Amino acid sequence: MHYHTLALNFGWAAVVVGLFGPWAQFQRARRLGVEGVSSATWVLFVLVGGFWITYGIAARSWEIILGSLVVLPLQVAIVIRLQPWRQMAVLARSLAFFVIVCVLPTLTWGWVGGVYGSGVAVVANRGPQLIELVREQDASGVSVMSWLLGVAGTMLWVAYYQDVHLWAAMVATTFAGLANLSIAVLAAWRHRQARRDLTTSTVFAA
Repeated sequence: MHYHTLALNFGWAAVVVGLFGPWAQFQRARRLGVEGVSSATWVLFVLVGGFWITYGIAARSWEIILGSLVVLPLQVAIVIRLQPWRQMAVLARSLAFFVIVCVLPTLTWGWVGGVYGSGVAVVANRGPQLIELVREQDASGVSVMSWLLGVAGTMLWVAYYQDVHLWAAMVATTFAGLANLSIAVLAAWRHRQARRDLTTSTVFAA
């Protein structure tokens, strides 16, 4: 198979893999609640997703368009469960940050500026979730599988962007993947710590 064809398939595979991550997080939030899940992170997911849909239209890439479009309903569903309207300051900060790092660079330097800005947004977007995992011992609502699937998806997108020569998107996505990996590792550690504490308390109770 020609590499170009393979890379295009990577793009479509990234669309599919990208769907499973938010689905895993939604199912975990539905079953176990949203304890430890950051409102700021998921609000920014929705905003940045809208940006990438628009960018995909400009780049004439169905892969990019669908990559954000298919996960948008799940992201919105998670945001609704988080009820960010009860934290209007968080909602306002997320919107202001998105405008500063994505909208204004796009208006000033074109799509390349906006894509690099979205890279900053995507990495910074993981910050609240990382802080939440450090601060809150209970991370039961955070799905490790969701973030690991995010890592896999970013690897596929990097291969796709490299082939179609969308260098800004490739750089932004690479850093997003590293941030996803950091959250997955920290969440796994929290879950392991919780299981260990539960085992210890059970032993003492017996």
